[in-house]
Amino acid sequence: MGIDLEARRYGNLEAFAVSKAMERFDKDYPHIEAREVVALITAYEEEDNIGAVLEKLPELVHGQPYHCLVVVDGGDDKTAEIARGFSNVLVIDLPVNLGQGSALKVGYRFAINYDAKYVITLDADGQNDPREMDGIVLPIIDDTSDFVVASRRLGRDHTSDGFRRLGVKVFSFIMNRMTGQHLTDTSNGYRALRVTMLADVVDRLQQVQYQTAELLITCLKRGWRVSEVPTEWLPRASGTTKKGGNWTFGFRYARVVFGTWWRER
Repeated sequence: MGIDLEARRYGNLEAFAVSKAMERFDKDYPHIEAREVVALITAYEEEDNIGAVLEKLPELVHGQPYHCLVVVDGGDDKTAEIARGFSNVLVIDLPVNLGQGSALKVGYRFAINYDAKYVITLDADGQNDPREMDGIVLPIIDDTSDFVVASRRLGRDHTSDGFRRLGVKVFSFIMNRMTGQHLTDTSNGYRALRVTMLADVVDRLQQVQYQTAELLITCLKRGWRVSEVPTEWLPRASGTTKKGGNWTFGFRYARVVFGTWWRER
């Protein structure tokens, strides 16, 4: 009973925070036209990095204009202010920190509600190159996939953390055994997603932080097609990860992997 009450309490607080953020969003952007592609960036206290990421955004994705949506997940710095300085960027500014998983769901629902066809998620810390978006979304546009993961193992990993590299291999092995896939990088947040797939799974997503594994396992278990493309994985431009140290991240990520598999089996 206590756990249920806690979950209900958090759900109500989350709904209230999102509603307040969307009230401002609707006032800031009263006339938004539908576009096929949404580039979704969630950001928590990334004022030193977000500007450089947004400056690298291509003008078009597959020859068409697109929406870049930055969901600022609370924080006390100038991330939202900097993002609003770009005329080609939409900003949803959550009043409190809800966690990356919750912020991503806000972006997914934006894409669903504004009739997008494809979502590309990328990080705010400079580890992903926005100029790769064409290649990442292409398999979905060609209708050979519904969920495309950018793989640093198929491409090139420019970081030097051997522990994280080992973790990528270990979790890919575990998730492949669970799902019958042959993926090389199941923990990469740079990905392209079909919006009809997101509409199918978004209400099943529960993780407020480590959602990468939850989303992937849920989509696979519900029969959606998943593939990979190579990517350049860059060092974080500045600052440190908000997801904890290696051991903490590994433990929490493993808990999400096994918990989601058990739920969706």
